[in-house]
Amino acid sequence: MKILVQKFGGTSVSTHERRKMVIKKIKTALSEGFNPVVVVSAMGRKGEPYATDTLLSLIDTMFKDNNKQASDLLMSCGETLSTVILCNELYKDNLEAVPLTGGQAGIITDDNYNNASVLNVETENLISILKEGKIPVVAGFQGQNEKGFITTLGRGGSDVTAALLGVALNAEEVQIYTDVDGIMTADPRLVSEASLIKEISYNEVFQFADQGAKVIHPRAVEIAMKGNIPLVIKNTMSNCDGTLINSSGDLDTNSIITGITHMSNRVQVKVNYEQNKNNENYNLLLDVLAENMISIDLINVFPKENIFTIDEKDLAKFDSIMTNIGLTYSCIKNCSKIAIIGSRIRGVPGVMAKVLKALIRENIEVLQTADSHTTIWCLVEEKHTNRAINALHKEFKLG
Repeated sequence: MKILVQKFGGTSVSTHERRKMVIKKIKTALSEGFNPVVVVSAMGRKGEPYATDTLLSLIDTMFKDNNKQASDLLMSCGETLSTVILCNELYKDNLEAVPLTGGQAGIITDDNYNNASVLNVETENLISILKEGKIPVVAGFQGQNEKGFITTLGRGGSDVTAALLGVALNAEEVQIYTDVDGIMTADPRLVSEASLIKEISYNEVFQFADQGAKVIHPRAVEIAMKGNIPLVIKNTMSNCDGTLINSSGDLDTNSIITGITHMSNRVQVKVNYEQNKNNENYNLLLDVLAENMISIDLINVFPKENIFTIDEKDLAKFDSIMTNIGLTYSCIKNCSKIAIIGSRIRGVPGVMAKVLKALIRENIEVLQTADSHTTIWCLVEEKHTNRAINALHKEFKLG
């Protein structure tokens, strides 16, 4: 049995016309000899009647926070509605389909409501439906704990559902359908010459997702990578081949850089030793921040200074912590962390020099850098983000 998992996002199932396009994709899979397992998100986006945020607006914030089991039940309704409505569309097209909640599809989770972890995927129901020649249509974003209560998997959980089912069913591939053609070399809203990446490795796309590109959920990439199941990002509204994500990426390319993404609203923090040398908390700072759930990155620890970045939304909490432990600091707000990603960076001399030269030519000050085997990060003032990304995109000939 050749199984193909097809996940359709909220915009793909939001209208009758778009659901007809979804059915075309399902029919194509059938004509190519696949047994499709379909995963759907809630219809539409924030503000539309059945979107998750709209459903949550029906209950009080205090109730939602103190009754997470109840809020999970409410949030699951959007995806559940999508399964039945899509099955109705398939029925009108003479295709027999079975709507399923995440629990009915065999996704068993722990009791961490609103952000549950998956314990097991039991495939018996899905296999039985496929053997009957029917199409399972599964509600994404949700599962069921061992007590039978509905749980949700966190934001972007429908991608996670698709990857989980793909691995559990040993699918040929998992197709993630959205409203873009695939993963681009840069955000096309910022870079007019951005081009489609045809093939990319799990490690590279994980960096894209983790560093701000919102094409696919990082957890979904991690799950597919562990199971070695190819992922394909495709556009519901076009016949573009999309972006294939696998273990090796594009072996035929000569480029050492695959693409560029960024994260805005960063704050650079500097904590100077001379200003805090009489405070024993100076050497405990990173531990204190971890204990208080302040996430930091671009960490540079020097003998006389600690430099790192935090999210701007954490700045008030960070300031309160620093006041409580008596440490002084300076910061630069409104920064942007640019990530230059490519699995071939490792071992190639001069890449960082090339990055810095491209930015210096544009008179863009680099506030901080860091690098790994697949990524180079540069911190710049947010007002320079557009120019910086375009300069780097041009420098590495990604258009």
